[in-house]
Amino acid sequence: MPEIDFTQLHQDIKHWAQELGFNDAAIADIDLKLDNDRYLTWLSQEFHGNMEYMKRNANLRANPDQLVSNVKRVIVVSMNYLPITPTMKDVASQSETAYIARYALGRNYHKLIRKKLNTLAKKITERTIDHGYRAFCDSAPILERALAAKSGIGWVGKNTLIMNRQHGSWFFLGEILTDLPLPLDSAISSHCGSCTACIDICPTKAIIKPYILDARRCISYLTIEHKGSIDENLRPLMGNRIFGCDDCQIICPWNKFAQLTTIKDFSPRHSLDCATLIDLFNWSEQDFANNTEGSTIRRAGYTSWLRNIAISLGNAKTTPNVILALQARANHTNEIVREHVVWALTQHASA
Repeated sequence: MPEIDFTQLHQDIKHWAQELGFNDAAIADIDLKLDNDRYLTWLSQEFHGNMEYMKRNANLRANPDQLVSNVKRVIVVSMNYLPITPTMKDVASQSETAYIARYALGRNYHKLIRKKLNTLAKKITERTIDHGYRAFCDSAPILERALAAKSGIGWVGKNTLIMNRQHGSWFFLGEILTDLPLPLDSAISSHCGSCTACIDICPTKAIIKPYILDARRCISYLTIEHKGSIDENLRPLMGNRIFGCDDCQIICPWNKFAQLTTIKDFSPRHSLDCATLIDLFNWSEQDFANNTEGSTIRRAGYTSWLRNIAISLGNAKTTPNVILALQARANHTNEIVREHVVWALTQHASA
């Protein structure tokens, strides 16, 4: 391998990343012992709910060198995803409109980001000739937020998301594990200060204290990862959120600096940024399959989709159309759907 100017390569990587549409790229080492200790403590408290995959391969999460031979560094990238949409606070407060987390309105980000990461890695290979690497975007057991914080992409906010002074928190993360001894970037200090807005606004009080999230109460977990019946005490708190929840991001003061995405694939599809609950509740299973093709919404599945919307309809203003929509699903073949439809109808019984 010819002699490489790693300092120059470090700067080139940042430049290439921005050319590919990433906001930033930064370099971290792979020492994750302290972060992994905190992660194992979080797991021991059962805050991960039934996401058993978070327990599996725990050793890999702490040891990236077991994912890539001779790995020395992690290149962490970020990419804005916030699309132009109706005012989020307005949508979240309109009981007849469905609220879907902004990251899920467009195409699935995993493939798009991995493709761009591989393009970036190939540019590096062209410069270095011999380059061992693997690119990831939610596709391997990695403590990516810890790596993002170590790299200086941002700091871990009190809502457990990565925050950045220029971009807020509306961005995806991706990683390239590399065997190149690139210069390290510096971590940045937290800028949350005494602010507790995200903790105070959380509908279900899932952020039990700064930097600690009990996923079992989180609306994102409940509407996406959790299968089966949702605790009746939590249902009224979910409002009109049918896939994910952005409340802690909407309220965050740093997100006033967030920039809209320039990636067209992240633009809302099928008017999901302003669709009514009734329209989405009327989707057939085939409609769901067609309209969520290439979307992260498919992760929830059709049964959970109907379950989530039934809860939101139960929380909606009582109208004849809401009652009719629920009654149409009252004898649904799926027990979970029926249970939540009956609950929703009960919420409107007094009216």
